[in-house]
Amino acid sequence: MPGRSSSNSGSTGFISFSGIESALSSLRNFQSCISSGMDTASSVALDLVETQTEVSSEYSMDKAMVEFAMMDRELNHYVKAVQSAINHVKEERPGKIPDLKLLVEKKFLALQNKNSDADFQNNEKFVQFKQQLKELKKQSVKPKEDGRHNEFDQIKDKDASRAGNERDGLQADREADGTEGVDEDMIVTQSQTNFICPITQLEMKKPVKNKVCGHTYEEEAIVRMIESKHRRKKKACCPKIGCSHTDIRMSDLIQDEALRRAIESHNKKRHRSC
Repeated sequence: MPGRSSSNSGSTGFISFSGIESALSSLRNFQSCISSGMDTASSVALDLVETQTEVSSEYSMDKAMVEFAMMDRELNHYVKAVQSAINHVKEERPGKIPDLKLLVEKKFLALQNKNSDADFQNNEKFVQFKQQLKELKKQSVKPKEDGRHNEFDQIKDKDASRAGNERDGLQADREADGTEGVDEDMIVTQSQTNFICPITQLEMKKPVKNKVCGHTYEEEAIVRMIESKHRRKKKACCPKIGCSHTDIRMSDLIQDEALRRAIESHNKKRHRSC
Protein backbone atom coordinates (compact mmCIF):
# COMPACT_ATOMS: atom_id res chain seq x y z
CA MET A 1 0.00 0.00 0.00
CA PRO A 2 1.15 3.57 -0.59
CA GLY A 3 2.97 4.96 2.36
CA ARG A 4 4.42 1.61 3.48
CA SER A 5 8.14 1.14 3.03
CA SER A 6 10.71 -1.57 3.46
CA SER A 7 14.29 -1.00 4.57
CA ASN A 8 17.29 -2.89 3.20
CA SER A 9 17.17 -5.19 6.24
CA GLY A 10 13.69 -6.31 5.32
CA SER A 11 11.83 -4.68 8.24
CA THR A 12 8.71 -2.77 7.34
CA GLY A 13 7.66 0.71 8.35
CA PHE A 14 5.92 3.73 6.96
CA ILE A 15 7.17 6.53 4.78
CA SER A 16 5.47 9.92 4.92
CA PHE A 17 4.92 11.22 1.41
CA SER A 18 3.59 14.42 2.94
CA GLY A 19 7.00 14.91 4.55
CA ILE A 20 8.73 14.44 1.19
CA GLU A 21 6.34 16.83 -0.50
CA SER A 22 7.02 19.39 2.23
CA ALA A 23 10.74 19.04 1.53
CA LEU A 24 10.04 19.58 -2.17
CA SER A 25 8.20 22.77 -1.30
CA SER A 26 11.37 23.99 0.42
CA LEU A 27 13.37 23.21 -2.71
CA ARG A 28 10.94 25.25 -4.77
CA ASN A 29 11.49 28.13 -2.38
CA PHE A 30 15.19 27.82 -3.12
CA GLN A 31 14.32 28.28 -6.79
CA SER A 32 13.06 31.74 -5.92
CA CYS A 33 16.52 32.47 -4.50
CA ILE A 34 18.08 31.42 -7.81
CA SER A 35 15.59 33.66 -9.60
CA SER A 36 16.57 36.63 -7.40
CA GLY A 37 20.23 35.90 -8.07
CA MET A 38 19.61 35.96 -11.81
CA ASP A 39 17.78 39.28 -11.49
CA THR A 40 20.75 40.76 -9.62
CA ALA A 41 23.36 39.42 -12.06
CA SER A 42 21.30 40.71 -14.99
CA SER A 43 20.98 44.16 -13.43
CA VAL A 44 24.73 44.36 -12.74
CA ALA A 45 25.56 43.26 -16.29
CA LEU A 46 23.30 45.95 -17.73
CA ASP A 47 24.91 48.52 -15.42
CA LEU A 48 28.33 47.51 -16.73
CA VAL A 49 27.24 47.92 -20.34
CA GLU A 50 25.55 51.23 -19.61
CA THR A 51 28.65 52.63 -17.87
CA GLN A 52 30.88 51.11 -20.58
CA THR A 53 32.94 49.12 -18.10
CA GLU A 54 35.54 46.71 -19.44
CA VAL A 55 34.22 43.64 -21.20
CA SER A 56 35.81 41.22 -18.71
CA SER A 57 33.45 42.37 -15.94
CA GLU A 58 30.44 41.94 -18.18
CA TYR A 59 31.71 38.48 -19.16
CA SER A 60 31.82 37.53 -15.46
CA MET A 61 28.13 38.38 -15.13
CA ASP A 62 27.41 36.33 -18.25
CA LYS A 63 29.16 33.34 -16.66
CA ALA A 64 27.20 33.90 -13.44
CA MET A 65 23.94 33.79 -15.40
CA VAL A 66 24.99 30.51 -17.03
CA GLU A 67 25.78 29.01 -13.61
CA PHE A 68 22.43 30.17 -12.22
CA ALA A 69 20.65 28.67 -15.23
CA MET A 70 22.48 25.38 -14.71
CA MET A 71 21.51 25.31 -11.02
CA ASP A 72 17.91 26.02 -11.92
CA ARG A 73 17.92 23.21 -14.48
CA GLU A 74 19.47 20.75 -12.02
CA LEU A 75 17.02 21.67 -9.28
CA ASN A 76 14.09 21.27 -11.68
CA HIS A 77 15.37 17.83 -12.67
CA TYR A 78 15.72 16.74 -9.05
CA VAL A 79 12.21 17.92 -8.16
CA LYS A 80 10.83 16.09 -11.22
CA ALA A 81 12.74 12.93 -10.28
CA VAL A 82 11.37 12.91 -6.73
CA GLN A 83 7.82 13.57 -7.93
CA SER A 84 8.13 10.85 -10.55
CA ALA A 85 9.37 8.35 -7.94
CA ILE A 86 6.49 9.16 -5.61
CA ASN A 87 3.94 8.85 -8.41
CA HIS A 88 5.50 5.53 -9.45
CA VAL A 89 5.03 4.08 -5.97
CA LYS A 90 1.50 5.45 -5.62
CA GLU A 91 0.40 4.12 -9.01
CA GLU A 92 2.15 0.74 -8.90
CA ARG A 93 1.14 0.07 -5.28
CA PRO A 94 3.87 -2.58 -4.85
CA GLY A 95 3.69 -4.97 -1.90
CA LYS A 96 7.28 -4.09 -1.13
CA ILE A 97 8.20 -0.49 -1.82
CA PRO A 98 11.51 -0.14 -3.68
CA ASP A 99 14.48 1.88 -2.45
CA LEU A 100 13.17 5.42 -3.06
CA LYS A 101 16.63 6.97 -2.92
CA LEU A 102 17.89 4.66 -5.65
CA LEU A 103 14.76 5.22 -7.72
CA VAL A 104 15.11 9.01 -7.48
CA GLU A 105 18.80 8.85 -8.43
CA LYS A 106 18.00 6.72 -11.47
CA LYS A 107 15.29 9.10 -12.69
CA PHE A 108 17.47 12.14 -11.95
CA LEU A 109 20.42 10.77 -13.95
CA ALA A 110 18.11 9.97 -16.85
CA LEU A 111 17.02 13.62 -16.94
CA GLN A 112 20.58 14.92 -16.53
CA ASN A 113 21.84 12.79 -19.41
CA LYS A 114 19.56 14.73 -21.75
CA ASN A 115 21.17 18.06 -20.82
CA SER A 116 22.31 20.38 -23.60
CA ASP A 117 23.11 24.06 -24.07
CA ALA A 118 19.78 24.40 -25.85
CA ASP A 119 18.10 23.91 -22.47
CA PHE A 120 18.96 27.50 -21.60
CA GLN A 121 16.56 28.65 -24.31
CA ASN A 122 13.81 27.39 -22.03
CA ASN A 123 15.03 29.48 -19.10
CA GLU A 124 12.98 32.63 -19.42
CA LYS A 125 15.27 34.81 -17.30
CA PHE A 126 18.38 33.71 -19.18
CA VAL A 127 16.76 34.40 -22.57
CA GLN A 128 15.49 37.76 -21.33
CA PHE A 129 18.98 38.62 -20.04
CA LYS A 130 20.60 37.96 -23.42
CA GLN A 131 17.95 39.99 -25.24
CA GLN A 132 18.18 42.95 -22.86
CA LEU A 133 21.98 42.91 -23.06
CA LYS A 134 21.84 42.94 -26.85
CA GLU A 135 19.37 45.82 -26.92
CA LEU A 136 21.35 47.92 -24.45
CA LYS A 137 24.59 47.38 -26.36
CA LYS A 138 22.96 48.84 -29.45
CA GLN A 139 22.20 51.99 -27.50
CA SER A 140 25.60 52.25 -25.75
CA VAL A 141 28.21 53.04 -28.40
CA LYS A 142 31.46 54.26 -26.90
CA PRO A 143 33.20 57.09 -28.79
CA LYS A 144 36.69 56.33 -30.10
CA GLU A 145 39.46 57.97 -28.12
CA ASP A 146 41.70 60.55 -29.77
CA GLY A 147 45.18 61.41 -28.56
CA ARG A 148 44.50 65.14 -28.99
CA HIS A 149 41.25 65.32 -27.03
CA ASN A 150 39.79 63.51 -24.10
CA GLU A 151 36.51 61.64 -24.49
CA PHE A 152 34.40 64.41 -22.99
CA ASP A 153 35.82 67.02 -25.39
CA GLN A 154 35.17 64.77 -28.38
CA ILE A 155 31.57 64.21 -27.37
CA LYS A 156 31.08 67.91 -26.74
CA ASP A 157 32.59 68.87 -30.12
CA LYS A 158 30.53 66.26 -31.97
CA ASP A 159 27.33 67.26 -30.19
CA ALA A 160 27.93 70.93 -30.97
CA SER A 161 28.61 70.18 -34.64
CA ARG A 162 25.63 67.84 -34.91
CA ALA A 163 23.35 70.31 -33.16
CA GLY A 164 24.41 73.04 -35.58
CA ASN A 165 23.80 70.86 -38.63
CA GLU A 166 20.46 69.63 -37.31
CA ARG A 167 19.40 73.15 -36.45
CA ASP A 168 20.26 74.42 -39.95
CA GLY A 169 18.54 71.45 -41.61
CA LEU A 170 15.52 71.74 -39.32
CA GLN A 171 15.16 75.44 -40.06
CA ALA A 172 15.23 74.76 -43.82
CA ASP A 173 12.63 72.01 -43.46
CA ARG A 174 10.34 74.24 -41.43
CA GLU A 175 10.58 77.05 -43.92
CA ALA A 176 9.77 74.60 -46.72
CA ASP A 177 6.71 73.05 -45.06
CA GLY A 178 5.48 76.12 -43.23
CA THR A 179 6.18 74.87 -39.70
CA GLU A 180 8.74 77.55 -38.83
CA GLY A 181 8.38 78.60 -35.21
CA VAL A 182 7.30 75.15 -33.91
CA ASP A 183 9.04 74.23 -30.65
CA GLU A 184 11.83 71.69 -31.24
CA ASP A 185 10.55 69.62 -28.31
CA MET A 186 7.41 68.93 -30.34
CA ILE A 187 9.40 67.13 -33.02
CA VAL A 188 9.56 63.50 -31.93
CA THR A 189 12.32 61.29 -33.29
CA GLN A 190 11.78 57.64 -34.21
CA SER A 191 13.61 56.45 -31.10
CA GLN A 192 11.48 58.66 -28.87
CA THR A 193 8.35 57.30 -30.56
CA ASN A 194 9.33 53.89 -29.20
CA PHE A 195 9.21 55.40 -25.70
CA ILE A 196 5.48 56.10 -26.02
CA CYS A 197 2.93 53.63 -24.64
CA PRO A 198 0.29 52.73 -27.26
CA ILE A 199 -2.37 52.78 -24.52
CA THR A 200 -1.65 55.97 -22.56
CA GLN A 201 0.15 57.81 -25.39
CA LEU A 202 2.61 58.96 -22.73
CA GLU A 203 6.29 58.22 -22.24
CA MET A 204 6.70 54.94 -20.41
CA LYS A 205 8.24 54.70 -16.95
CA LYS A 206 7.97 50.93 -16.39
CA PRO A 207 7.85 49.37 -19.86
CA VAL A 208 6.99 45.70 -20.27
CA LYS A 209 7.45 43.71 -23.46
CA ASN A 210 5.00 41.24 -24.93
CA LYS A 211 6.93 38.00 -25.53
CA VAL A 212 4.54 36.99 -28.29
CA CYS A 213 4.48 40.05 -30.56
CA GLY A 214 7.41 42.06 -29.18
CA HIS A 215 5.47 45.27 -28.51
CA THR A 216 5.94 47.29 -25.32
CA TYR A 217 3.48 49.04 -23.03
CA GLU A 218 3.38 50.86 -19.70
CA GLU A 219 3.07 48.06 -17.16
CA GLU A 220 0.20 49.53 -15.15
CA ALA A 221 -1.79 50.38 -18.29
CA ILE A 222 -1.54 46.96 -19.95
CA VAL A 223 -2.24 45.09 -16.70
CA ARG A 224 -5.32 47.22 -16.11
CA MET A 225 -6.48 46.59 -19.69
CA ILE A 226 -6.01 42.80 -19.43
CA GLU A 227 -7.81 42.62 -16.08
CA SER A 228 -10.70 44.72 -17.39
CA LYS A 229 -11.13 42.48 -20.45
CA HIS A 230 -10.90 39.27 -18.43
CA ARG A 231 -13.52 40.50 -15.95
CA ARG A 232 -15.89 40.77 -18.90
CA LYS A 233 -14.84 37.33 -20.16
CA LYS A 234 -13.14 38.84 -23.19
CA LYS A 235 -9.68 38.51 -24.67
CA ALA A 236 -7.25 41.41 -24.55
CA CYS A 237 -5.89 42.39 -27.97
CA CYS A 238 -2.51 44.07 -28.41
CA PRO A 239 -3.24 47.82 -28.51
CA LYS A 240 -0.45 48.46 -31.01
CA ILE A 241 -2.02 49.45 -34.35
CA GLY A 242 -1.65 46.68 -36.92
CA CYS A 243 -0.72 43.94 -34.43
CA SER A 244 -2.52 40.62 -34.95
CA HIS A 245 -1.99 39.31 -31.40
CA THR A 246 -5.53 38.99 -30.03
CA ASP A 247 -5.04 37.25 -26.68
CA ILE A 248 -2.52 38.94 -24.36
CA ARG A 249 -1.97 37.13 -21.07
CA MET A 250 -0.17 38.30 -17.94
CA SER A 251 2.38 35.53 -18.48
CA ASP A 252 3.28 37.09 -21.86
CA LEU A 253 4.66 40.24 -20.19
CA ILE A 254 8.30 40.69 -19.18
CA GLN A 255 10.12 43.73 -17.83
CA ASP A 256 11.92 45.61 -20.61
CA GLU A 257 14.93 46.74 -18.63
CA ALA A 258 16.91 47.89 -21.68
CA LEU A 259 14.11 50.20 -22.84
CA ARG A 260 13.60 51.58 -19.33
CA ARG A 261 17.28 52.46 -19.13
CA ALA A 262 17.20 54.00 -22.62
CA ILE A 263 14.28 56.24 -21.60
CA GLU A 264 16.02 57.29 -18.39
CA SER A 265 19.27 57.99 -20.24
CA HIS A 266 17.44 60.08 -22.84
CA ASN A 267 15.69 62.12 -20.14
CA LYS A 268 18.96 62.77 -18.27
CA LYS A 269 20.59 64.05 -21.44
CA ARG A 270 17.59 66.24 -22.19
CA HIS A 271 17.63 67.74 -18.70
CA ARG A 272 21.37 68.42 -18.88
CA SER A 273 20.90 70.30 -22.14
CA CYS A 274 18.20 72.54 -20.66
